[in-house]
Amino acid sequence: MVSERELLQSVPTQLWIGGPVDAEGGATFPVHNPANGEVLIQVADASPQDAVRALDAAVAVQGEWAATPARQRGEILRAVFEQITARAEEFALLMTLEMGKALPESRNEVRYGAEFFRWFSEEAVRVHGRYLHAPSGTGRIMVHKQPVGPCLAITPWNFPLAMGTRKIGPALAAGCTMIVKPASETPLTMLLLAELCQDAGLPEGVLSVITTSRSGAVTGPLLEDPRLRKLTFTGSTEVGKKLVQQSAHGLLRTSMELGGNAPFVVFDDADVDAAVQGAMLAKLRNGGEACTAANRFHVQNGVLEEFTAKFAEAMTNSVTMGPGIDPETTLGPLINEDQLTTVGELVDDAVAAGARVRLGGKAPGGPGWFYPATILSDVPPQARILREEVFGPVAPIVGFETEEEGLAAANDTEFGLVAYVYTRTLDRALRVAEGLESGMVGVNRGVISDPAAPFGGVKASGFGREGGIEGIEEYLSTKYIALT
Repeated sequence: MVSERELLQSVPTQLWIGGPVDAEGGATFPVHNPANGEVLIQVADASPQDAVRALDAAVAVQGEWAATPARQRGEILRAVFEQITARAEEFALLMTLEMGKALPESRNEVRYGAEFFRWFSEEAVRVHGRYLHAPSGTGRIMVHKQPVGPCLAITPWNFPLAMGTRKIGPALAAGCTMIVKPASETPLTMLLLAELCQDAGLPEGVLSVITTSRSGAVTGPLLEDPRLRKLTFTGSTEVGKKLVQQSAHGLLRTSMELGGNAPFVVFDDADVDAAVQGAMLAKLRNGGEACTAANRFHVQNGVLEEFTAKFAEAMTNSVTMGPGIDPETTLGPLINEDQLTTVGELVDDAVAAGARVRLGGKAPGGPGWFYPATILSDVPPQARILREEVFGPVAPIVGFETEEEGLAAANDTEFGLVAYVYTRTLDRALRVAEGLESGMVGVNRGVISDPAAPFGGVKASGFGREGGIEGIEEYLSTKYIALT
């Protein structure tokens, strides 16, 4: 396995616009290691002019890439999948260094993220239109799908590889060029991916990566440029709303994967041990820093204490907090000091309101941005943690009496990304799943993400879907051709 030093010396640190290029004026910004707060490396800090350079490159090759046979596009995507897989340990180590997650979590993300290239390499040749006689008998109808055109993807820090691949994969498969603006906390993974894509045969200019510490200033000119035709964003609802407003000027196609506040509902007929196992996955995947992480645990009163006690025992026995590169670590640090402060404030607010700390509840201090696995019981309804996305390893638990009360509590949020339900009763599972106001539901499962399934939410969790057969449609326009 490559060493940390060797990896950091080999990873691209310049902008990627048809290859590595310096930012205007040679500007850079630091990337920090969340495990100790130290600077890992300096990367190029793009200017608005650099962003326009990337769009120039995308526009210049858009026609050629769209005209590239679908089979050829798919084979390039498949080659990228194979290269990611071959270099999985490098990607995993890089993500652990810049994002902090434990190495097993990073390895899981590499496998998951790579699959979007394999899935969409297969979907590239399955873009279907249709041909039919008009019912009126006046002619024929042909429906044709074409690539939207140059796209801008803005990706978050919590899944540095997968949040990019599930946007890049369908865009390239559809015949679109793309500019990616990764989070400033985790730019290295996306720069390495861009280099790998070009090595796998992707033509220059089809994919650009612009790293910057000034996201709004750099992406603003792109959103105002009529040559850009689509915006795809994963991040907070607050930022997503602003981007939708900005994109309205050019009537851009948009897809928004925004915040979540996922309920985890356990009914008294559930297999409690299975529910605890699912809760561990749903809460602690990625250290809780995931939009799909279970944020609120609604447990029917008949099994409330049993579930809470077993959940606390499972966390105590299986969670080891430490630097992500430590082979014993299962819970790494949070991404930065601001996130550490936010998680601490939400826990303190709940405790002040009357919640009981069953496990954890206090940051250990010292170097790095660590917060322990935490369980809160008896959480009152006014506690902020039941309304706000905690984005950390904290599980607030509340009880409910009837199915109707449990469903109402689960839906009592502006968000609607994912929900989890545990029950042994099939008709209840279907009834509750249909009644939940969310884009995705896991029934007796704590992990639901799958490249072959449509990922996305409703309400304040956004619109559009990533993955599945639906994912490529986000990058295609429908053209109707009337024939005699």
